[in-house]
Amino acid sequence: MNDLLKLKIERLPACPGCYLMKSEGRIIYVGKAVNLKNRVSQYFHKNRDHTIKVRTMVSRIDDFDIVLCDTNLEALILESNLIKLHKPQYNILLKDDKHYPYLRIDVSQDYPRIELVRRVEKDRAKYFGPYMGATGVREVMDVLRGLFPLRTCQMAIRPGMNKRPCLHHQLGECMAPCAGKVTPQEYARVVQEVIDFLGGKSTAVLDRLQEQMMDAAKNMRFEQAAQLRDRIRDAQGLLERQKAINVRGGDQDILACAVDEIDAMVEVVFVRGGHMIGAEHYALEGAGDQGAEQILAQFMLQFYDDGRMAAGEVLCMETPEQAEDIESVLTERKGARVIIREPQRGTKHKLVELALKNAKDALAKRNAHLARQNERTVGACAALAEVIGMEGVPSRIEGYDISNTQGDQSVGAMVVAIDGRPAPKEYRIFKIKTVVGANDFASHAEVMTRRMKRAKDEREKLMEEGRLNPDGTLPAGAPPLSGFAALPDLILIDGGAQQLRFAREAMHSVGYDIPMFGLAERLEEIFLPNQEQSILLDRRSPALHLIQRIRDEAHRFGITHHRNLRQKASVHSTLEDIPGIGKTRRRALLTHFKSIKRIAEATLEELQQAEGIGPAQAKAIYDHYHTEEQAGGEA
Repeated sequence: MNDLLKLKIERLPACPGCYLMKSEGRIIYVGKAVNLKNRVSQYFHKNRDHTIKVRTMVSRIDDFDIVLCDTNLEALILESNLIKLHKPQYNILLKDDKHYPYLRIDVSQDYPRIELVRRVEKDRAKYFGPYMGATGVREVMDVLRGLFPLRTCQMAIRPGMNKRPCLHHQLGECMAPCAGKVTPQEYARVVQEVIDFLGGKSTAVLDRLQEQMMDAAKNMRFEQAAQLRDRIRDAQGLLERQKAINVRGGDQDILACAVDEIDAMVEVVFVRGGHMIGAEHYALEGAGDQGAEQILAQFMLQFYDDGRMAAGEVLCMETPEQAEDIESVLTERKGARVIIREPQRGTKHKLVELALKNAKDALAKRNAHLARQNERTVGACAALAEVIGMEGVPSRIEGYDISNTQGDQSVGAMVVAIDGRPAPKEYRIFKIKTVVGANDFASHAEVMTRRMKRAKDEREKLMEEGRLNPDGTLPAGAPPLSGFAALPDLILIDGGAQQLRFAREAMHSVGYDIPMFGLAERLEEIFLPNQEQSILLDRRSPALHLIQRIRDEAHRFGITHHRNLRQKASVHSTLEDIPGIGKTRRRALLTHFKSIKRIAEATLEELQQAEGIGPAQAKAIYDHYHTEEQAGGEA
């Protein structure tokens, strides 16, 4: 603990507020406290009681700031806002930016319409949802349009309007308030039916439709009866797909979390009108060492923010920390009462158990997926290091490939994988300058020479600026290098022993000695320097799959740029090779003569007739084409 920390701890006030822990000027943790003096002091005086994560964080703290608050509730809200703003490394962070769709009905209008929105505002409108994705909400919208003929247009409608009805009215999908076909009272009755249906009171709506269908059939209006039958079937199908779990109706959000030694997974089940309309799970990295009451408290404050609306009742597997304060925050954001409960028995307790079961399943699947990813990336890097005899595990691997067509428009491609994952921002292209024809050996040597010289120049400049130590290491706290200044831990050359030899000699000529190997495509053989016998890996080896992905990416990247160069060359105009003839004069010549052939055949006098072409330019054009003709004839 440095002198600055000791001084600040001694002067901490015993009042509510938030504290911001810092490391080298960067905020790494934000917390709240009822008593700042007691809470902050605990981090430094009771180190043995802390988890490994907290001890690691404390070891990095070199400063902190505080913000005083009047109440615990203010500190809770401020903490949530600061976490969202700074995204500190050691806080529980909800890395989710999805905005679920809601259905909105603005009941303050004379003739409201149903609209899809992504945010819940504090207004007088009614909101229903959230729905799981655009497909689900469109399905609901389609059913509603068939059941309730509310308007869908955005027209500003006022009582007394008398416009011509649109096609939707003729199809029976709109009551045409714009044409005065319905009174505000009649329209409001249908709006209330929509609100009842979306709120879970669907029985009365279905009974009314059933009566209308029977009446139509009784009076031999069979077409109308068939339409009503189809609407009833669609509504029942929608309600069946939204599993009924609470016969009393109501809206609930059910939250449960599962943890392992590192991470946590929170499951949220959405119940609206007694029907389960969906569920989502959210991974919280690094939260596995905390209790459910802490995890759920932090999750709820971040989740019910930025346009998300809590249900009237939130059921949790454990009562979150400061539940009463969180209730106040959610009530304020919703504009209606929100209650947090921890059910102990009955249907609601079973719902929490269902959410917990899903959270455990999601966490297990995520861990399996991460393990598979690790095997394909960092694990594959470790396996590759063992194959080629490296002492450490390579982090940055660079792959090189040469692309050309019969030696024309040759390019060298450099691709980069960091910890086994592609890093496209680090990719580079080298247009071959010194090699004539299809010579992969010399081309690899040129590319490697240029790449290493750029690295040497940029690193020397960084050392002069003090951003890189003289021994090539980074100063404490400095960001990792990128671009040419970042040296690879391992280099892959697309080719066999000879391509590898040329590239390696070029690297040595600049003064670097970085592990390098070649990969021949025919048998997927690995060639190592000064080793005659190639290595053949098992086709299922993660190391082989990794280097194949890097090699194929280098080939793709190189061939893409090579094709672009060929395409540009194919549309290259011979006029571009004439000194003093720029873009404007080329356009004027083609406008006047219509073709390159006629320009080449023109006399000096004819050339000067084109706009902007004087005697000097005409002579340059004439000499260019006639000199080429003579040279061609001699050949």
